[in-house]
Amino acid sequence: MYKITKDKLPKLYAALQNIGTLLLPCKNKSGHADFAPYREDVEVALDAPLTNRSAKDVFFPQVENLLTFKTSGKELALEQNVPPAGMTIVMGVRACDARSFKILDKVFLKAPVDTYYKTRREQCVLIGLGCSAPEETCFCHAFGIDAGAPETDVQTWLAGEELCWQAVTAKGEELTAKLVDGGVLAEATADAAAAVSEQQEQTQKILSVLPLHDFKVNDELTKDELKVFNSKIWEQMAAGCLSCCTCTYVCPTCHCYDIRDYQETEERTQRYRCWDSCMAKDFTLMAHGSPRKTKVERFRQRYMHKLVYFPENNDGEYACVGCGRCLQKCPVQLNIVKVAKALEKAEVKQDV
Repeated sequence: MYKITKDKLPKLYAALQNIGTLLLPCKNKSGHADFAPYREDVEVALDAPLTNRSAKDVFFPQVENLLTFKTSGKELALEQNVPPAGMTIVMGVRACDARSFKILDKVFLKAPVDTYYKTRREQCVLIGLGCSAPEETCFCHAFGIDAGAPETDVQTWLAGEELCWQAVTAKGEELTAKLVDGGVLAEATADAAAAVSEQQEQTQKILSVLPLHDFKVNDELTKDELKVFNSKIWEQMAAGCLSCCTCTYVCPTCHCYDIRDYQETEERTQRYRCWDSCMAKDFTLMAHGSPRKTKVERFRQRYMHKLVYFPENNDGEYACVGCGRCLQKCPVQLNIVKVAKALEKAEVKQDV
């Protein structure tokens, strides 16, 4: 294990920036934290409990150009817009978001492999940050996630006046070696390791008394898909939904997208991919219309996918990591916890 004092963190950021493109939780104009490229003039919020959005954009950008079509008379030329080469380093990734990347891997790295996602994933080094102050909306433990030990290439912890650093994967070890050789990181003492262990224990104690400490998705949901699909709770719960799609855009595991063509000139057309939402009225809209015509059907699809369809096809793993963003952001307080509880008890609960 290695360490660096907090007052020297700018030196660490500068060293990482010299190795690759560095993204960190930074304060935005509204005062909230989001992942952004590091600059000396930005306010780094490494200790922010949770960013507005995860770093999903690094691998799956909100908008990206895929192809360029160029015409000249009757001739057509295609130019693939491949992701730029070069390492990307994402620091400050919490355990819930780290697990979400592995869930996205099951989508984009299955045959046929999404080469855009694969390229970005391979070029990225993830530096996780153990949680020390989980929020009241956190429930990552419901999915077997250890908030104090992110599943990343490097694990770090802010303990006292130091940042403790532990390489986990070959990528992490390679990055660590460069920082040690450059005199950025120093060997940690036994006291530092003890401080990390104490922090991890305290985090678990906090999680054990949070409002959702005993929440767990009922594994029986996947055993009777048709019964869940036909449950009467969908109409009751969907009635309050505004179809604003906020939950899908802040969710670190949602991966719906649309592909569109934009004609810039008569000779040049761009094909791009952009995030979409299964909660939107025009989602999967085709010439004959939409396969899900009502809000109830769209609402049901979102939660059936996360709680039933995805685990059925991925060895029981749910498409949720308990980050709590949907609990924080939904304007009418609808979220996956309320849905899961209602399905289990066959009634709509007013409180989570």
